[in-house]
Amino acid sequence: MSIPIIPDFGDQVQTEPVATVPRRNRKSAKKAGSLFESVVANFLAFRLNDDRIERRARNGAKDRGDISGVKTIRGGRVVIEAKNVARVDLPGWLREAETEAGNDDAVIAVVAHKRRGNANPADQFVTMSLETFARLIEGGPDFGDEVAA
Repeated sequence: MSIPIIPDFGDQVQTEPVATVPRRNRKSAKKAGSLFESVVANFLAFRLNDDRIERRARNGAKDRGDISGVKTIRGGRVVIEAKNVARVDLPGWLREAETEAGNDDAVIAVVAHKRRGNANPADQFVTMSLETFARLIEGGPDFGDEVAA
C-alpha cells in the first residue's frame, strides 16, 4: 500500500485578505437607478430622433414614470418605469408602471429593466403585459382615447 504524496506549497499560503464585492447601499442604488434612467432616455432620444425624450423629475406620491416625452405613433403618452436592481419583481414593477400611467393619462405602460452583464442600452429589457403589447402593435390608441382595462 502506498502513501499519498502531499505536495509542499511552501510560501504559497494566502496572507492578504480576500477582496469582497462592496454591497449596494441606498446611495449607490439611487445613483445606479438615476444612471440607468439617463441611459434609457438618451438611447430612446437618439434612436427615435426625438430630443423631447428625457428623464422626468420626481413627482412624489403622484409619480408619472421615469422617462418623459415618449409617445406612440398616434400620439398617446407612454410611461416608462426604469429599474436597475438585482431582485426582479416584474408583477410589482408592472403595477407601479400602470399606476403611473394613470397618473400621467398615458395609454401605454412599460418597464425598462437592466440586463445583467450587458451595458449596451439597445440590449436592455422591456416588459409589458400582452394587452399592452397588442395595443403597441396596433399603434396605440389615439391620444385621449379611452383604454380598456
